[in-house]
Amino acid sequence: MEYVFSDRIRDLKGNAIREIFKALNNPNIVSFAGGLPNASVLPAREIAEITASLMSGDKASEVLQYGATEGYMPLRERIASFVSRYGIKGQTSDNVRIVSGGQQTIDLMCKAFVNKGDVVLVEDPTYLAVLHILKTYEGVAVGVKSGADGLDLEDLERKIIKYKPAMLYCVPTFSNPTGITYSTQVREGIARISAKYNLPVLEDDPYSEIRYEGERVPSVKSYDKVGNVVFTASFSKTIAPGLRCGYCVGEPELLNKLTIGKQAADVHSSMLSQGIIDEYMRRNLFDANLAKAIPLYKTKKDAMIAALDRYMPSCFTHTDPRGGLFVWGEFSEESGIDTQLAFMGACDRGVAYVSGETFFADGLDRRHIRLNFSNASEAQIEECMHKLGDYFKELIR
Repeated sequence: MEYVFSDRIRDLKGNAIREIFKALNNPNIVSFAGGLPNASVLPAREIAEITASLMSGDKASEVLQYGATEGYMPLRERIASFVSRYGIKGQTSDNVRIVSGGQQTIDLMCKAFVNKGDVVLVEDPTYLAVLHILKTYEGVAVGVKSGADGLDLEDLERKIIKYKPAMLYCVPTFSNPTGITYSTQVREGIARISAKYNLPVLEDDPYSEIRYEGERVPSVKSYDKVGNVVFTASFSKTIAPGLRCGYCVGEPELLNKLTIGKQAADVHSSMLSQGIIDEYMRRNLFDANLAKAIPLYKTKKDAMIAALDRYMPSCFTHTDPRGGLFVWGEFSEESGIDTQLAFMGACDRGVAYVSGETFFADGLDRRHIRLNFSNASEAQIEECMHKLGDYFKELIR
């Protein structure tokens, strides 16, 4: 049969990381492509105990039944209080919706605000999934310049005036892929400028709990005075990605539209997952398990930084993030390195990474790589960075 697909999906390519996962069937390849939590810190025993408790108690019929699209009320109430740690005060359950992973909030925001041809502003570079999702709504991503302190506020305002965008998307804390953290001045500036132009902002925060040094920084949402900022976070990196559960916080009028969009997508997020997370947090396991995970991740991060410094060519520079799960590397223009073309050769040597072009709005940059350190052993990091360094040195020669 000859299939006639919609204009929306016909030419759409898959998410780069998901496609890499499918290609890595070779057990001899070590992947530094994804952002997987380390298996040793997944709280399997605690979740097993909580699940058994839920199934043997009064809540069994509740968490196995259909639920409200807005989310499991005990968890919504818990999140309303929990987000005060990000400077988001005075919230109630009306300000909270439970979603099927933080990525669903991106999808629902695009569904709510983006028409065909609309511009969405993103940090350049940005989380690759937002670029993929935006294409499914036939929107256009435009990058905003970014530096060590975050978005360039002058460039942000220029592009708001020029493009009249439908939305701004940003990851202000340990940004994916660069690992940078926006300063408080930039965060306040984003809230102020976006309010001036009545621009919806989606603040994505999957990584701020994975901090190796420094103090917690208030969220952009904490500076929101007009209700245009939606804050979203996920439990994928802090509890378990397989639960597929996250949340978003915003004004009820805005969130009600997201709820309508979610009704058409999955009716509601897994009630069992929501019940597990609510009980997990009630038992004060959230911070306790992170206290085990963070030192492990920092050790792996330090091992990767040391190995990159030891083995990569001198034309390669990289970040040393204060949190999160990624190192972002760049080859000089003079090196002639094309990280996309080099990818299969790296796989032949047993190492996989994500090439930089997938993170840029225009898709043109091919000098960067993103490396994840959380899921590999220190021995694998040492061996594979050595292989990668030798490979890139060969290409340069």
